[in-house]
Amino acid sequence: MKKIVLIASLVLLTAMEVNAQQIKVITSVESIVPSGLGRSRIVDAQEEKNFGEYTSTQTEEDNTRNKSKRGDIRVKNFEETKLLNFYNIAGIRFQNIAANDAVISSKLTSMIQDGWELMFVTSGVEADAGGDDGQGIFITRYIFKKE
Repeated sequence: MKKIVLIASLVLLTAMEVNAQQIKVITSVESIVPSGLGRSRIVDAQEEKNFGEYTSTQTEEDNTRNKSKRGDIRVKNFEETKLLNFYNIAGIRFQNIAANDAVISSKLTSMIQDGWELMFVTSGVEADAGGDDGQGIFITRYIFKKE
């Protein structure tokens, strides 16, 4: 009887350990479009998706394409926090950058207070590619985990 209780306890602890860790990604997108015409936001998905539903495996014998529909992949429930653009009509606006820092800091602090631990931060830029481009974003992904 003791062995059964011990084995059941170990199985239960192992199952809890496997399901205990969650990952959450928060993304900030800051416009670097001249004249302040872009949109800047913090985006936080409020629903979960199972990647397996949108994944196919290609093999030599079976190279069937993934048939997932874009509408099924899209998240319809998300939190969107407005940020300011890096530029206004006069050029780069440092006050906007400071304001964004304050709002992003508030979001990250809130996440940490809710029990999330910041694991990684990664960022990238798609900058103006020439005189006629007029496009550009600075994107940062904050990757959190929770036990």
